[in-house]
Amino acid sequence: MSLAEKLAEERRARLAAERLLELKQAELSAANRKLGRHALALTKQIGQTQAEVATVRDENAKVKSDLHTVQSDLHTANEKIETAERRLWHSIQVFQDGFAFFDSDSKLIGANTAYLNIFDGLEEITPGISYTRILQLLTDEGLINTGEMGPDAWRSMMNDRWLLPAPAPVVVQLWDERYLRLIDQRGHGGDVVSLALDITSTVRYEKELRASRARAEAANRAKSAFLANMSHEIRTPMNGVVGMAELLSDTALDEEQRLYANTIKNSGEALLVIINDVLDYSKIEADKLELHPEPFDLERSLHEVVMLLQPSARDKGLALLVDYDLFLPTKFVGDPGRIRQVLTNLAGNAVKFTKEGHVTLRVTGISSPEDKQCAVHVTIEDTGIGIPEEMIDHVFGEFNQVEDERNRKFEGTGLGLAISKRLIEMMGGEIWVDSEEGKGSCFGFRLPLPMDGSPDQPEPKLPSSLRHVLLVDDVPLNCEILQKHLLMLGIQVTAAETAAAALSAMQDSVDLVISGHNLPALDGLQLAKDLKAGPWASVPVLLLNSSPNAANEPDIRQLVDGVLQNPVPRDDLFNQLAKLGASADADADDVISEPRTEAGTAQAAAGPEQAAAPSSPQEPHELQEPQARRMRVLAAEDNKTNQLVFRKMVKELNIELQFANNGLEAVEAFRSFGPDLIFMDISMPMMDGKEATAEIRRLEDGTGAHVPIVALTAHAMTGDSEGILAAGLDHYLTKPLRKALIHDKIRTFAPDEAQPLDPDGAAAAAGQP
Repeated sequence: MSLAEKLAEERRARLAAERLLELKQAELSAANRKLGRHALALTKQIGQTQAEVATVRDENAKVKSDLHTVQSDLHTANEKIETAERRLWHSIQVFQDGFAFFDSDSKLIGANTAYLNIFDGLEEITPGISYTRILQLLTDEGLINTGEMGPDAWRSMMNDRWLLPAPAPVVVQLWDERYLRLIDQRGHGGDVVSLALDITSTVRYEKELRASRARAEAANRAKSAFLANMSHEIRTPMNGVVGMAELLSDTALDEEQRLYANTIKNSGEALLVIINDVLDYSKIEADKLELHPEPFDLERSLHEVVMLLQPSARDKGLALLVDYDLFLPTKFVGDPGRIRQVLTNLAGNAVKFTKEGHVTLRVTGISSPEDKQCAVHVTIEDTGIGIPEEMIDHVFGEFNQVEDERNRKFEGTGLGLAISKRLIEMMGGEIWVDSEEGKGSCFGFRLPLPMDGSPDQPEPKLPSSLRHVLLVDDVPLNCEILQKHLLMLGIQVTAAETAAAALSAMQDSVDLVISGHNLPALDGLQLAKDLKAGPWASVPVLLLNSSPNAANEPDIRQLVDGVLQNPVPRDDLFNQLAKLGASADADADDVISEPRTEAGTAQAAAGPEQAAAPSSPQEPHELQEPQARRMRVLAAEDNKTNQLVFRKMVKELNIELQFANNGLEAVEAFRSFGPDLIFMDISMPMMDGKEATAEIRRLEDGTGAHVPIVALTAHAMTGDSEGILAAGLDHYLTKPLRKALIHDKIRTFAPDEAQPLDPDGAAAAAGQP
């Protein structure tokens, strides 16, 4: 090989080596770069790992710190729990009542000393004992009084109760006569907390309370019986006093004797009012008073009360007024007797404590036609002595009276207002009083009353001739009330306070004069006389008078065309106006030119019913058989004075009267006498009225006969009427007897075939029963 070839081969080898070296260097550079990147990534990973290790190290340190804190808190909590448990257990031990825990298997976990003392030191009563074993020990050791139940039955009952999800409390009696109330409460896990409450003092108190209540009820029954007996004992002689005074007033007496007789009668009736107040309050206090709702006319009830109080007011010169809302219904459903009683108490007090001025009964209200209810608002206003401010809150109390030198002369029980308050509250209402000492008082009450469904009386149809009325009254409030009534009818009204002012106000357009009687200076009668003597003779005159008998007095009948009771009921006023107006339209010339006769004036002065009555007497009864017997009346009454009173009360009646001194005689007289009517006293010796009635009804059984029997009793307690009527009696009258009521019963039950009750036959001729 030549040198050139060797140099070329060596050069090729060197170039190849160089290329290989370059290749290896490139690979080494790539490897270095890869190693650098790997190293860099590893460095980063190491850094992250170191950071995580540091974080974990810190967290471990924090965990160690927290663990130490938790261990410390846990230790503190355990100490607190131990303290709380110790305090709780100490508290449970302090309990005077038994306290125990049972697990879900009904085994005792723990109990306080009071619970363990129930078992009188039995060593077996320790934690772990079962509830069933406890029941066994209670009966076996005689620690429990099972009463009428046997030990096995008692344990079975207690065990069945224990297994209930919510056991009911039970009372047990221990051997030492203590009483325990066992209260067991089951938890969600089945554990049971048991309480044994010592209720011995409560049971003994309840026994004492029951005994006290029984004694109180016995005392109340004794009081009621005492009041009933006292009522009877007082009313029996009062029947003689009041009855004889009434009979004495019917005889020929001079003025002084009549005053004495009326005083005896009024004093007796005042005593009966006091008795009724005491009895009513006793009934209310014992919750024995019952209400008897029925349809009634409230406005008419007000006027009935006013008529009752009118004599007292008239004697004192007081004006009694009624102002009834013109747009308020008058017919309601309620207990009219009790409402009248409240009205009488309040209005009676107003009259009693008023020396001058007026007493006004005012009625307003809000009606609701949708539910047929009405809130009735009644006030009784007076111009009397008033009530001191510090005493207003006490006036409705029992036996309370406002005591001072002005009213000590006013007598009474002090129960009227208390009874009124109780009655109003029983009827669902409220009562109040406003008063100013020395200026008067205003008592009021509000009652919710259902409206009666019966149709109201239609408005009067007045003739066109009645357009202008002259109203004369010296009481402005009464004049205002009447003016409202007349204006509602579309009548023009001219008012005057005196007769002189009325004469000056007379004019041709006046169609009617309505005048008060007792006017100052010139009274109503003199005014009527002056009108008849002058150019106004044709104008009719109506007189307002508080006396119900004024229409029958000849002097009044000759001067006026009619008399209206003052205060005037709306119906009476409207009827009188309609009658006068109709007469004027029918025969105006006769009314103007012809003088009225006494009979005609009397008929005009009477009410519509009386005016419609025939003026000529009917023919006597001519078909009465001569042999007709008299009505037979049997009166069973053991008191001789009451027999005399009864005999005198019926002496003017054509009856055959026989008395029985007791129930046995009444039954025998029923057999032999054959009465048409029996008046039966309830309280009689040997056989009382109820027993006698029962025997009479037994004798009537199967015969088809039924003699009316009217009870006469001096008792007035609640339930008496029901008990008496339930015994077979037909009617019920309370002593003292009233002549009018006795006559009414006799006339009601007089047989058709008997002779007329009036000896001259006038009653039969008039068609009176």
